[in-house]
Amino acid sequence: MSALPKNNPYFSLGGKDIWSLINETAAAKEADSGEKVANLGQGFFSYSPPEFAIKAAQEAFTNPMDNQYAPSAGKPQLIEALKSHYSKKLGRELSSGEVVVTTGANEGMLAAFFGFISPGDEVIVFQPFFDQYISNIEMPGGKVVYVQLHPPADFDQRVVDGSDYTIDWNELERAISPRTKMIVLNTPHNPIGKIFTREELDKIGKLAVKHNFVILSDEVYENLYYNKEFPRIAASEDIEVQRRTLFVGSAGKTFAATGWRIGWIIGSKELIPYVKAAHTRICFSTPAPIQVAVSKAIAIADSNGYYEQMREQYRKKYSILQSVFDELELPYTKADGGYFLLVNLKSVKLPELEWPELIANKPRDFKLAYWLIQEYGVVSIPPSEFYLPENAAVMSDCLRFAVCKDDEVLEDAVRRLKGLKKYL
Repeated sequence: MSALPKNNPYFSLGGKDIWSLINETAAAKEADSGEKVANLGQGFFSYSPPEFAIKAAQEAFTNPMDNQYAPSAGKPQLIEALKSHYSKKLGRELSSGEVVVTTGANEGMLAAFFGFISPGDEVIVFQPFFDQYISNIEMPGGKVVYVQLHPPADFDQRVVDGSDYTIDWNELERAISPRTKMIVLNTPHNPIGKIFTREELDKIGKLAVKHNFVILSDEVYENLYYNKEFPRIAASEDIEVQRRTLFVGSAGKTFAATGWRIGWIIGSKELIPYVKAAHTRICFSTPAPIQVAVSKAIAIADSNGYYEQMREQYRKKYSILQSVFDELELPYTKADGGYFLLVNLKSVKLPELEWPELIANKPRDFKLAYWLIQEYGVVSIPPSEFYLPENAAVMSDCLRFAVCKDDEVLEDAVRRLKGLKKYL
């Protein structure tokens, strides 16, 4: 048989990504034990969207025209709902030309990268980073330039706050070059839970104006903040910062519906046309009936107290899971926002085990995650995966737990994790 044409070398196959590795290990544990694991790994929900969102989706599916192609920029009713929602948040009136609806937040970010990055352009990304950022930047030919969010020196000894993770401003300035096209923010941050402060956002905004680059702010957890407010760089009073800012939102994170794949990018009229052009080439348009459902859900949520009720539910979820780590005196990062808990397990003594080949040469957090699944049936994610290999040691004693689960799942995890006491 003759050889087939060669693949694009960027997509080299072999090994497993972190999500496949952890999910397959969890599935094997369930099959072997005959009982469900407490899955606090990947950030998907174990419960349904709110009833008003489900009802809106059901109604949309019965309308013939809502089941046909949507305009590339988005269904008019969703654009109107987003304009109304964010005009209040930003303190200025948005126009339709400042909104693009995308097939999930990830496709929105991909469209933003393809819209602005040419081969050789540089994009600054903070470590730890969401892994999808990297491939999405590199595919259009961009070069990722990494800057660290520095944890407090004693984060293995005490409960810390997201605000304790800091930017070295000299390090950030040194990372900027004439090729810098964009900086990526993630606030609230995954996996830390940090919300960038107004002061930090102002400094980043000034750098963007000084060096003329775009700010892409991933704000998919924007409605999950646990302090008094959620600062937004797009709300800057500086017109030049506003002109250079794009921000990303997600219906999936807001309405416990990650499978709906509805996201959006909002930014200035000068930037959005390029995002829209790339989005049109990537997927043309986004599922129409779900857009209609999201438009109704946003309008209802803006008036029925849904967001604050959701935040209260998450405060409870965090308190449930944190209770076991408080009892065991294991430090963690108290999240300012989002739905992840980053726990430091440096004081946990791992038993001597024969590790699978895929785990053996990985950092300690991979071994911790594998062992927790096998020993306790509790699933988590090793956060060193969100670093360059040379910086992985920063998080190699930590694990990330998702709290976007039913309270019963969290309580089950707490019961299981109490068994860690004998390894301290």
